[in-house]
Amino acid sequence: MFRRKKKEEATEQPPSPETVSEAVAPEPRGPEAETGAGVEASTAVEAPAAETAGTAEATSESAPASEVRKGDRGNRVQKVGIVFSDKMQKTVVVRVDRLVLHTKYRRYVRRMTKFKAHDELGASVGDRVRIVETRPLSAQKRWRVVEILQKAAK
Repeated sequence: MFRRKKKEEATEQPPSPETVSEAVAPEPRGPEAETGAGVEASTAVEAPAAETAGTAEATSESAPASEVRKGDRGNRVQKVGIVFSDKMQKTVVVRVDRLVLHTKYRRYVRRMTKFKAHDELGASVGDRVRIVETRPLSAQKRWRVVEILQKAAK
């Protein structure tokens, strides 16, 4: 099965933290290294141009990329599905269908998942809606209806 390592064999050891930090973050070289303000100098050059434009959007672009804006919550997962049930108050059950490749037979199989979503828009059964993930609103509700894509035919 497994053989034991002989004492002569060298064992692979993970690199020390000093070598990892040097490899990940090399020190800047060139004119920026002497001033010590590589990124700050480039944003300072862009700031006067943003002021001449006179728009709020231009001033937000001059901010560093690592800074997160207050209203930005990242890319949330969005799904499109059909409203399956609307019997609860301000909650709908949305059925999302997806195709999955079967591992053995290599055919596509339809899978269905039901999500409970918070609904302020008043979606009814049969409507095609877009839902987005959000913080837990109840024990089972973690989604919110963003828009109604297509109303149900009656």
